[in-house]
Amino acid sequence: MAQTTYPAEAPASATPSAQTKRRLPLARALDESRFFPTILLGPILVFFIVWNVVPLLWLLGVSFYRYKVTAARPPQFVGFQNFLDIWKSTEIWGLLGRTLSFMVLTVGGATILGMVLGFLFWGSGRMPGRRLALTLLFTPMVLPPVAVGTFFRLIYDPIFGIANFFTEKLIGQRFDFLGSKDLAFGATIAVDVWMWTPFMILMTLAALGSVPKAELEAAEIDRLPWLKRIRYIILPNGKFILMLGILLRTIDSFKTTDLPYLMTNGGPGNKTEFVGLSLYRTGFEAFQMGDASSLAIITLLIAIAFASIYLYVLSYRETRAQLQ
Repeated sequence: MAQTTYPAEAPASATPSAQTKRRLPLARALDESRFFPTILLGPILVFFIVWNVVPLLWLLGVSFYRYKVTAARPPQFVGFQNFLDIWKSTEIWGLLGRTLSFMVLTVGGATILGMVLGFLFWGSGRMPGRRLALTLLFTPMVLPPVAVGTFFRLIYDPIFGIANFFTEKLIGQRFDFLGSKDLAFGATIAVDVWMWTPFMILMTLAALGSVPKAELEAAEIDRLPWLKRIRYIILPNGKFILMLGILLRTIDSFKTTDLPYLMTNGGPGNKTEFVGLSLYRTGFEAFQMGDASSLAIITLLIAIAFASIYLYVLSYRETRAQLQ
């Protein structure tokens, strides 16, 4: 009778549990190592350096050269001459003035409308169709700027535009909104405010959602007026989110390029030409990379200054309390 043979059992050291036990000291040592956070952040740091730091350094280096891509001669080192030319140029100062005016009016208009509508929607939790209304209200924010600029160029058309249809019905007159030097700037501001007011509504709702309910209930019991609730309860708790939204809109509005390019191409004349559009024309139409790089560096410094001012305003009370 043949004897049945069975395969030998695997040694205990080859089992998965034993292998896991051998790996545990290595994983624990890696977890407790002071270099572990650096290892986790390594890929992000590499991505940031390659796609942000290196191009910024290249941009800074080019700003010291007289460099035209289509010219046959090599780049010529001119030092700070490009920046001195910008300082002496009345055209650049006018460009910066228009850009700052556009930024203040669009950010201010979107912030005021966004806060008012945000408060209205915040206090209308039982309103029928509230979610549908919010969804429709947020639509302009998610539309591509290319589509918005093209649509409003057709809406403002002096012949078959819907805007002139209503103006003719109301006051019996048509206007060339984008071709008039008196109306083009305001028409561009109106489109930008329409497009980004939903963003400020969203930030206002987020700021209101961060207010502790206990403080609001106490204010309700004490019958505190709404102005005092906003000043002493809502703003101290929600100012960080609101200021973040204003900061993001300020930087984005300062470098607006797509809307004026699609709607007016900077015209009529230069009434709607802002810094972003001027950078595009200087760098990608005239191919003057040195001039474009120096203007871009100045724009970056202005954006950093705005961010610093907002951060100072946010931390002003805390800094003042520490000094006292």
